Amino acid sequence: MPHALLVSGSLGQGHDVMAQACADTLRERGWTTDTVDAMALLGERSGAAGEAVFRRLLGLPGVYDAFHFSALRPGARIALLADAAARSRLVPALRRLVEAQRPQLVVSVFATATSAVNRLQEWGQGGEFRHFVFCTDVTPHRLWVQDGTDLFLVTSEVAACAVRRYRPDADIAVLPAPLRQPFYRPPQRGAARAELGVPADSPCVLLMSGSWGLGPLARTAASLAAAGPHVLAVAGRNPELERRLRAAARRRPRLHPFGYTDRIPALMAAADLVVTSSGDTCSEARALGRRLLLLDVVQGHGRDNLQHELELGHADVTSARPADVVRNALAALKRPSPDPSPGATPEKWRAGFEEALRRVGLG
Repeated sequence: MPHALLVSGSLGQGHDVMAQACADTLRERGWTTDTVDAMALLGERSGAAGEAVFRRLLGLPGVYDAFHFSALRPGARIALLADAAARSRLVPALRRLVEAQRPQLVVSVFATATSAVNRLQEWGQGGEFRHFVFCTDVTPHRLWVQDGTDLFLVTSEVAACAVRRYRPDADIAVLPAPLRQPFYRPPQRGAARAELGVPADSPCVLLMSGSWGLGPLARTAASLAAAGPHVLAVAGRNPELERRLRAAARRRPRLHPFGYTDRIPALMAAADLVVTSSGDTCSEARALGRRLLLLDVVQGHGRDNLQHELELGHADVTSARPADVVRNALAALKRPSPDPSPGATPEKWRAGFEEALRRVGLG
């Protein structure tokens, strides 16, 4: 049986969702797969330090913007040095994996893994394999796009142009963004509301901001619930935010708090409006035909992704200040929602991924 190694990264949940989509499709075709976390492969201390630095950069206004646009995008020396330092730790760990597993395909779903996998290919270690890089950002930065990659998987023509900025001769496949399986068959709105205790005729907002719960979501959720709508507020993997949401819910009966949950398809089906940061959640909302209100809280690549979502339509943008979110959400609730995205089908994703395999001789 052919085997694939998928290299994800634990900075947020989006990388894992994309890796899972690739793994599911490969297994349906008879492959075996293994998914590893690049941050864990860096070592416990280095991985934890890397996550802490990234969180700190995002938490300081303008700092990650500066690093992204002045270093990562042009491939400045400081970005290449950081990539080389990570590569020096990743290559030995990845070499042991590919030598043990002998994959026919390696899929990098995390920028830090890209150059390390290409280095193994260059050295011919671990046997012969093909290397996919899969990025859902609308403008992949320099560390995503390096020599040696066999095929770049992106989800928009804009992203394909960004890849060609660094490699004009790159082989690129533009695929529909894959969704988590439950989003292809979500519950009906009425059933979801009955399950969650939301009245059928009440306005309802789903409020979330990535797995880290970026921004003042607890205050925003309380203010929005006080303004009238039912609010389904998700803390993600942020226990302090979950505690604050549950405390606020004791005073606001229209506020429904959640921690990390696998019920997002039902929450989204119940909502009239999805308030979220830019990311893969936007594709899920469009698949269900839900209007978006985008929180401008993710610096760097988040700014580009946000602009692209606005261009796609049926979306608005707001700062993360609670008063601004409330005002914009109440206005957005009066605007029409889109029809469910016709391209959001598992068949279209699978067909695109299978064609990508054929292009590198793995069909």
